[in-house]
Amino acid sequence: MNSQRRTRIVSLAGLVATGGFLAGPTTAAQAAPAESRQVAVVQPAPPDGERVLEHEYQPQRTEYYCAPAATRIALSTQDKDLSQKQVAEKLGTTRAGTDSADDTTRVLNELTGGGYETTEITGATANPGQVNELRADVVEAVDTRRGVVANTLGTAVDTDGERHSFPGGHYVSIVGYRDGGESLKIADPYDPEKHYWMRSDEVADWIAQRGYSS
Repeated sequence: MNSQRRTRIVSLAGLVATGGFLAGPTTAAQAAPAESRQVAVVQPAPPDGERVLEHEYQPQRTEYYCAPAATRIALSTQDKDLSQKQVAEKLGTTRAGTDSADDTTRVLNELTGGGYETTEITGATANPGQVNELRADVVEAVDTRRGVVANTLGTAVDTDGERHSFPGGHYVSIVGYRDGGESLKIADPYDPEKHYWMRSDEVADWIAQRGYSS
C-alpha cells in the first residue's frame, strides 16, 4: 500500500489557536490524495490522563538501524514480531540510513493492514498548528493501539532536562501520551535510557523539516 502524506503549511498570521542514527535526508514527493483511515476500535480516555502502549523495546543493532528499530517497536504495539533486519530490508535501509517517514509509513501499512499516514512538519521549527496536529495524531494513534514513528533532526530536551542530540537525523517511536498529549512518551532505540517523556511542542520542533508516521 502506498503511504499517504499529510503536509501541513499553516500561516501564523492566519492561525486560530486551538485549546537512526545518521538517517538519510528526507526525500521529496508529491502529495497523495486524501484517503480515509481504516475503522479501528478506540479505547476510552485514560482516567489518569496517561496512556502508554504495551510494546517490545530493542536497541538498534547498528548505528544506521534507528529506523528499523523504531519501526519494529511501533509494530510490536500491534503484536507484530519481525527482526530489525527484516524491517530494514522492507524499508530499504542502507549504511546511509533510511530516507524518510514515507518509508516507515509504507512498511507500517504493509505489515499492519493500513491506517498510517505521513505528516510533514515544514520549516525550521513547528508552528502552533503543527504542534496541535502532532498532539492530536499521537493521541488518536495511541488510542487505536498504533505506535508512532518520528523522523527527527538536531537536539531536543526531555521533561527531565536531558538533551538528545542527533545532528545527522534519527528515528524514534512514540508509544504514549499524558495530559491530553501535552507530553509524549518516547521509546528511543539509540538512547541508553531507552524511554523518556518530552513536551509535544519540543517533539514537533525535533521533527521539523522531516515527518512522522501515525
